[in-house]
Amino acid sequence: MRIVSSYPRSILFIVVGLVALGPVPAASGVASAAEAARPNVVFILADDLGWSDTTLNGTTSFYRTPNLERLARRGMTFANAYAAAPICSPTRASILTGLYPGRLGITTPSCHEERELLAPTVPPRGRPDQPSLQPQSATRLKLEYVTLAETLHAAGYRTAHFGKWHVGREPYDALHQGFDVDIPHTPNAPGPGPSYLAPWKFVADPKFVGETGAHIEDRLSQEAARFIREHKSQPFYVNYWAYSVHSPWNAKPESIEAFASSADPKSPQHNPLYAAMVKSLDDAVGRLLDALDESGLAQRTIVVFFSDNGGYAWPPKKSDPPEYAETPATSNAPLRAGKGTLYEGGTREPCVVAWPPRVRGGSRSEALLSSVDFYPTLLELCGLPTPAGVKFDGISQVAALEGKESPREAVYCYYPHYNPPPSGTLPGAYVRRGDRKLVRLFHAGPEQADRFELYDLKADPGETHDLAAENPTEVSELAALLARHLDEIGAIIPGPNPAYSPEAARVFQRTLWQANSECALSLQDGVLVVRKQGANPSLSTRLEEPIRPPRPFTLEVRWSSSAAGPARFFWQESGIEPPMHRDRSRTFEVAAGDAARTYRLEFSPKRALMALRLDPPAKAESTRIESIRLLDAQGKEVQGWQFDAPDQPAGR
Repeated sequence: MRIVSSYPRSILFIVVGLVALGPVPAASGVASAAEAARPNVVFILADDLGWSDTTLNGTTSFYRTPNLERLARRGMTFANAYAAAPICSPTRASILTGLYPGRLGITTPSCHEERELLAPTVPPRGRPDQPSLQPQSATRLKLEYVTLAETLHAAGYRTAHFGKWHVGREPYDALHQGFDVDIPHTPNAPGPGPSYLAPWKFVADPKFVGETGAHIEDRLSQEAARFIREHKSQPFYVNYWAYSVHSPWNAKPESIEAFASSADPKSPQHNPLYAAMVKSLDDAVGRLLDALDESGLAQRTIVVFFSDNGGYAWPPKKSDPPEYAETPATSNAPLRAGKGTLYEGGTREPCVVAWPPRVRGGSRSEALLSSVDFYPTLLELCGLPTPAGVKFDGISQVAALEGKESPREAVYCYYPHYNPPPSGTLPGAYVRRGDRKLVRLFHAGPEQADRFELYDLKADPGETHDLAAENPTEVSELAALLARHLDEIGAIIPGPNPAYSPEAARVFQRTLWQANSECALSLQDGVLVVRKQGANPSLSTRLEEPIRPPRPFTLEVRWSSSAAGPARFFWQESGIEPPMHRDRSRTFEVAAGDAARTYRLEFSPKRALMALRLDPPAKAESTRIESIRLLDAQGKEVQGWQFDAPDQPAGR
């Protein structure tokens, strides 16, 4: 069964423009009595907002979120609400479908990419430094799934999406997944790069403009508030999926200045720029609540607040203004780690569900909740049946909202991918049952066996003490529970990587450079040594953060080679396939000899610079690299790699 919008695609695009410019009439003019009696739904989803990034959980004295406190006074705050993945696209897909990312096949934030992959795949070999294979994620939410928007639309709701989508390009965009309106309609953009402040270069619609310096969150919340006011006579479903507080790292200058005076460097949270980003998000929440109040809809509207994954708990490296580039964006303390990890800082989220007639204001629940639960919960609150042929992974949480015992006994997360430093995530999954949490790391143990970690979250919310060795029986029991879950949802369990080398893993940990299967890397006396093992050796690295274009660069490599011949340098640009191609490369002649020589290669990427690759001469049995530097047009080092410091990674 598939429920689609009753509007032709051409009309939908007209509606998008009209909403941005002026009032839009209701689809049928007047709602039926049954439809009008149903509650409205406003779903506010933050991007990368951590559990400790609001005042909801008593963990911050720096950030200020008075409007979220206002929302909490109207409803229930969940202390143990979890995203189904530690990264954005999979969690977003889980909210829309009520299904786990492992079942959907969407497990990475790759749904903005040009390549259309509807199912995950697993390669036969992986990088030599990684003991586990890892799947290639699907890049689209397939149209066969009946989304929450489609179900509500079929029940007479006007549906509108504002902000970030990131679960598929057209024809997998919001307008084809049940929404009448999509503003600013940017399914190709994972975020508001390069700036939250106008002019907005990531927005394709020429009508969606703002005065120079205007904040995207202000504009979007104003549009959403207007939609609420104009559709108060019929039920509506508003998705306000904020761009905040995802990178790029910039904010209103006056807000940054206001927080700078109260920043305490001794506190885990002390980045004024990030605090200003949180403020813009909270201000947007306030505009939506104001619109509901002024329209007399507060008692008739279910409001959900959630985040798609944990906070970014590391220095942003590039920020505007630049003085905050080395200050951690945020801290998820007392939780461990952050975005992209299987620890609590990666998936436990701030969460409020408010509906005054049914949910006691100012209440708090310790019940376990997963992002897959929202769809069935909202349907029950709205008095709507599950669509025919649809079966949810999620569980309705209405009992918890009414102060009764929650039906959920455990929460799960599946993330079969490596993340580069600073998070350094290993592929795996976890289950939390009660206060105990078992983390399963695929092939991360001796002889590429799985490794297990066990934590007591009540006594140790920071996951500092691994109890696995002390509790083998409990590990076995929870491991079996997790295995059954992964089998039930059809998740791909990647096998061990046949190309794995412990030495390659050690070198990558130190240098952040990795070899392909045609060569091996080692460190000798402050030099990165590349030894040929096949016909086409190469080594590559991902940049700490993408570098926005257009900017000319110079790659400076100091190396020596056992044989002369042509070498090649490749660079990867965002959103272009294949990642490395001759159109984005430079060939240079390398001399033979023991003495190191410096080679400088100029290039100008047209899109964000993502990664670098070097191919030594094909005839060279060994290549010795002393340093690699990426320089800007003024000769200033943007990122560099030295190989003579054994105690820390070489990238800086």
